[in-house]
Amino acid sequence: MITQAIIPLAGLGTRMLPFSKVIPKELLPLGNVSILERILLECEDAGIKKIYLIISKKKEIIKKYFQDDLFLESKVKNQKSLIKKLNLLKKFKKKIKFIYQDTPKGLGDAVYKCRKLINSQHFLLILPDDIIINKNCSKQLIDIYKKKISSVIAVKNVKKNMVSRYGIAGYVKKKSNVLNINYLVEKPSLKLAPSTFAIIGRYILNKTIFKYLASSKKGKLGEIQITDALNKMLNDGEIFSGCVFSGKYLDCGTLNGYVKSLKLIGGR
Repeated sequence: MITQAIIPLAGLGTRMLPFSKVIPKELLPLGNVSILERILLECEDAGIKKIYLIISKKKEIIKKYFQDDLFLESKVKNQKSLIKKLNLLKKFKKKIKFIYQDTPKGLGDAVYKCRKLINSQHFLLILPDDIIINKNCSKQLIDIYKKKISSVIAVKNVKKNMVSRYGIAGYVKKKSNVLNINYLVEKPSLKLAPSTFAIIGRYILNKTIFKYLASSKKGKLGEIQITDALNKMLNDGEIFSGCVFSGKYLDCGTLNGYVKSLKLIGGR
């Protein structure tokens, strides 16, 4: 069973400046809840019992967001809609454990911080920049996992001129909405791209990844890239399936993407 999830939140959010100087992008509203709450609701609906939020000391406001505020609660105690929203945060708080990544060393390093906490063979990894609505993407990955009992990555077919913006999955076979992945490459040129299937921020991963991350070398920006570890796992025989998910993808990692997503979501 997939019952544990890692959600990395320690990034600097430079693509959302100047707003992210004060407010972490994950706490920005997207409809009637925050971006982070949408991710947590997805986890809850997918049956996740324990969630590890990776933050930095500069983003401790995320931790404070889930803390009780008895004074505030007393002031709105007769407003049922507001109390309901505060109670939702309390419910999430019971499932959350905060892990610190104070130096931005990349996604691979963030995941590695949880190596002693994952107790099942596979776990869920969600990147909060990627919001998927109308269908629970994590559930779709878990459904494939139950059949394959192996790693699963969410993928989306993108236009050729968008390929260089994403990690891209190469594959040897496609059946219905499932790819048999054989290679992953980070932001390739169209000429070097093995396909037009982009990796979107949902993964079910074998915990053996921690062994590969431990020996991973830092990239050009001094960061440990998770793609390198995943390719080594593929080379050593780990099976990776690509889930061509059926929900609608929203990019909340850039200011333009966030504004477009906000307009689309409206008051939902």
